[in-house]
Amino acid sequence: MKKLAIVQAPPVFLDLDKTIEKSCDYISEAAKNDANLVMFPEAYLPGYPSWVWRLKPGGDMGICKDLHHELFKNSIDLQKEGLAEIQKAAEKCNITLAMGFHEINGEASGSTLYNSYAVIGPDGKILNVHRKLIPTNPERMVWGWGDASGLNVVDTPAGKIGTLICWENYMPLSRYSLYAQGVELYLAPTWDCGDGWQATMRHIAREGGCWVAGTSTAIQCSDLPETVPHKGEVFPDPDNWMSEGGAVVYEPFGGAVAGPMIKEKGILYSEYDLSKVIDGRRSMDIAGHYARPDIFDLTVNKNKMNNINFK
Repeated sequence: MKKLAIVQAPPVFLDLDKTIEKSCDYISEAAKNDANLVMFPEAYLPGYPSWVWRLKPGGDMGICKDLHHELFKNSIDLQKEGLAEIQKAAEKCNITLAMGFHEINGEASGSTLYNSYAVIGPDGKILNVHRKLIPTNPERMVWGWGDASGLNVVDTPAGKIGTLICWENYMPLSRYSLYAQGVELYLAPTWDCGDGWQATMRHIAREGGCWVAGTSTAIQCSDLPETVPHKGEVFPDPDNWMSEGGAVVYEPFGGAVAGPMIKEKGILYSEYDLSKVIDGRRSMDIAGHYARPDIFDLTVNKNKMNNINFK
């Protein structure tokens, strides 16, 4: 039996250093409670850019520019070891981590941001980084398209982990690419919440015969620091829930065993037994005995989209 900790507490919005410090505190707390894996929401470092759902892309361009500039300054360049403190926390606590963050494409132009998600081993090494394939609707004002180079399942002491971000979980071929790699613990960090999202999490647990954990960030406008540009214009109601959270864990081919945790800021804990994956796939192994490779064939191009060769 293993233990999962899902953090859905607010970040220090648009303040990377303080959010990293806060994240390390949560990692330490989870480790003291015997967690094997700590999961954070989508874009947690330094917070999901929810203004894209509140502003007009043309008429509010000035406000968008100011917020984006602040976000960019507080985003992470992996070429400059931007996750170093998070990696040290993983190693110190001997715990596996899954963390959402805004990534600067330091290997290319250095100006585009990506919605990225990293899995870090208990030795502090980054095992995988996945960039969201398709930013959803107004998110395209913030993030570029990812590629499939990070569409991997990685073997960790906490289990075989695969991740898809938010509405990527509605892309059947993306899900199948994880099933085909033997995912045991499927992580779905998101900004979505509500009954529809919970139904999706349950469906994936049944379809994939795997453990499924999902969460958004439980955050109200009152949680935003006064340093956020145009806070009063964009986030005027302090009691408004920007996202209600919804941390949840579903067992393979079954129902919820923990959560959903709604409008509650903190950590959701859940035990999980990886041997239940065997039971979950006994009748329907979607990438095994229930597949039809004689009829269907899936090809995933894992070439990195940002490799540019100058001749």
